[in-house]
Amino acid sequence: IFAWRYFTSYESTDDAQIDGHVNSISARVSGHVIKLNVDDNQYVQAGTVLVEIDPTDYQLAVERAKADYADAVAAAQAARVNVPITSVSTTGQVSSAQADVSSAQAGIAGATQQYQAAKAQLLEAQANNTKAQSDLARYRQLVAKQEISQQQYDQALATAQASAATVEAARANVSAAEQQVIQARGKLDQAQANLRTANTAPRQVAVIRSHAASAEAQVQRKKADLDQAQLNLAYTRVAAPVTGIVSNRTVEVGQNVQAGQELMKVIPLEDVWVTANFKENQLRSMHAGQPVDIHVDANGKTYHGHVDSIAGASGARFSLLPPENATGNYVKVVQRIPVKIVFENGQLKGHELRPGMSVEPKVWIRK
Repeated sequence: IFAWRYFTSYESTDDAQIDGHVNSISARVSGHVIKLNVDDNQYVQAGTVLVEIDPTDYQLAVERAKADYADAVAAAQAARVNVPITSVSTTGQVSSAQADVSSAQAGIAGATQQYQAAKAQLLEAQANNTKAQSDLARYRQLVAKQEISQQQYDQALATAQASAATVEAARANVSAAEQQVIQARGKLDQAQANLRTANTAPRQVAVIRSHAASAEAQVQRKKADLDQAQLNLAYTRVAAPVTGIVSNRTVEVGQNVQAGQELMKVIPLEDVWVTANFKENQLRSMHAGQPVDIHVDANGKTYHGHVDSIAGASGARFSLLPPENATGNYVKVVQRIPVKIVFENGQLKGHELRPGMSVEPKVWIRK
């Protein structure tokens, strides 16, 4: 009874091994390897520089990105300054154009009045000339009859000639006044055109603000380019992401590597566990939290742990060519289910365990 009770209180299997993470170290930038700081099977701390890639090209890219960023910042500052300057300037242009329109309208009114006055003077001069010409005709008849003196006739002739000259002068004044009206209307048209141009000030300010916003966006883009260049420069020093043992190193000094190319692997020995493939009929009473004795073949030691979890499917389901029982002759095969067993805290000292080592776990399903 005691023997039966003992042998039925646990489940064990020899289909089990140490499992762990295998961190693949790859280059994030391409370049020429100038220094290799580790060897195979060397223990490294997280952050240790493993490989150094020639940084010259990436340093030049950083300097170029800094210059582009500084140029973009200066352009953005100039664009920001132009916004208030343009706003004030366009506002002044609108006020000046409105004043010019008012002045041109007043000029048209004045020129029109002068034109009307000139026409009135022309009519007066024409009336005076008509009278003078009529008087001259009468004096000519009288002087021919010697009823008046020659002096009186000469005086009437001079008056008629002066009246005719006055008419011509009045006509010239009318023409000049008319030209002044035309010029005043031209000035009004020009002032109104300038006012229409000045009224586009809000759109001009909007355009300047758009340019300023575009310059700010350019600054952000150049800043992103600079950040990317600095990241690429930092990527020339490939560091260990975790603490562990360097394995499967494939890179050598002088080699040209490409972005994404695997250089080596780092195995974190502090984070290992056991993957035990139990038969499905051994899982009837097995559950998470049960204590486990783990015997390691490599050193003959026994460690303590507990069941962490049971896989969601059998190992066959994860194989490259899973079996298909719906075809061919069906033969029932007992399936194996992976069970994850973790070590108790404080037992993994000295880095004695390696992924792939064979172990024999003994899960105590009841005490």
